[in-house]
Amino acid sequence: MPSDIQLALYGAVLFIPLVLAWRSASKNSGLLPLPPGPRLLPFVGNAFDINVSRPWLTYTNWKEKYGDIVYSRVLGQHIIIVNSIEVARELLDKRSATYSDRPFLQTNEEFGSSFNTAYLPYGETLRIHRKLFHQAFGAEASAEYHDLYFRKAYELVIGLISATHELEKHLEMYSGSLIIAAIYGYETPPGAEGDPLIRRTREASEIAKRVLAPERAALLMAFPFLGHLPSWFPGASDRRLVPHFKKLLRQMLDEPFEIGKEKMTDDGRPSSIVAKFLNAGDTSPAQEEFMKGVAVSGFAGGTETTASSLYSFLLAMLLHPDVQSRALAEINAVCGDNAPRFEHRPLLPYIEAICREVLRWQPIVPLGVPHMTSQDDVYEGYLIPKGSMVLVNEWAISRDDSLYPDASRFNPERHLTAEGKLKDDPLPGHFAFGYGRRICPGRHFAELSLWAAMVSILSTVRITKAKDSEGKDIPVIPEYTSGLAIQPKPFACAITSINSRREEHMKAASRVD
Repeated sequence: MPSDIQLALYGAVLFIPLVLAWRSASKNSGLLPLPPGPRLLPFVGNAFDINVSRPWLTYTNWKEKYGDIVYSRVLGQHIIIVNSIEVARELLDKRSATYSDRPFLQTNEEFGSSFNTAYLPYGETLRIHRKLFHQAFGAEASAEYHDLYFRKAYELVIGLISATHELEKHLEMYSGSLIIAAIYGYETPPGAEGDPLIRRTREASEIAKRVLAPERAALLMAFPFLGHLPSWFPGASDRRLVPHFKKLLRQMLDEPFEIGKEKMTDDGRPSSIVAKFLNAGDTSPAQEEFMKGVAVSGFAGGTETTASSLYSFLLAMLLHPDVQSRALAEINAVCGDNAPRFEHRPLLPYIEAICREVLRWQPIVPLGVPHMTSQDDVYEGYLIPKGSMVLVNEWAISRDDSLYPDASRFNPERHLTAEGKLKDDPLPGHFAFGYGRRICPGRHFAELSLWAAMVSILSTVRITKAKDSEGKDIPVIPEYTSGLAIQPKPFACAITSINSRREEHMKAASRVD
């Protein structure tokens, strides 16, 4: 059955006057050539060539035909697909002044989510957000929460042992409760069911993934009138969600912030990010609204991406018991029966390699967040027009055999030298965190939370295949969801404790007085 986006495309073709035909023709004929790309159809460009649910697969196929930089067009919108890390670094890192803008997403305005740091246009508001993000989630600030990362990681391990069948819930609770505690000072009780703050975040994320797909954005950028069509029109059904989504976002902005105000007492733990902001002096309504936007951007973005990455980690460990065995041997050699901590991190290179490989093996946001050019640019003799949507195909980068031989295989050793030392590529600089001035501002917090969870799991439990009623292994076929962000589809597994001393330590240390 056709998707909403495809129906909208057909509808647009039917109702667009022929006078708009010039818009989908190249305006650059006679000037520098555009990058190579697939043949463009009149009016629609490449709209019907793209796998709407998994566009990164289409773009990766185009890489084989057209190279590391590909030109496409959807209904008049220029789209540049970057398929290699070299081109991404040249354009988005070295020429960040030109490539740091974001496409205008009409759905963000309509749904009330234009405050989201990730989608802000390049300008003064973004600079304020990024300054606040740096104060809250920079390398130095993120290091203040070392005890918090592990306390929440221990809760995760205990939850996985006690209720293995609820993997997704435990991972969501870990990432969500960790970020809530750091941002607002709000403690989610261990084992809490259906925490309202986390539940709202998940619901909002699910809606956002539906309405912010790059191809949908290109459609609305080319033909803004589609955003004003009634909800019964093909492709416009998501507009029915607008009132509910706006209410959801307002609750997410206001309610946890008020909790943060109430949690400003000094109890010996690091101050929450909201408390630091309120103690800084400028508490004007405008500045407070900025901070609410930064807090929700970090909360919503970090919760889903961290949980999805850990979901991929569990799947990888299930499929590769040899990796688990080597990781455990490294941990035992360094830590004995003690639970590993951040002070052990320099001595555990294989654990770090696993973290890097999880992010490479299945990029959670396969096309990243779209960039937009603020002026014309020229690369290798090709014109990249002003206003082009620039997509970095992280999937193609992750499958680049020149960087990652046998790229489809999960292999942490690819990140180690022959002597077993880590290669020079710090985790916060991983391609999964983006590029240039739009690199993920929460990357330091994210990588610490991932490492704490992974090392705690690997040190204490064994992940194996679940058994059916006849005692036979239940086969696992790796499958992933589709959309703007992806994660594994549910799979069966068994998780058992392999170190009772560490388990008991984690039970005791995870309790909050």
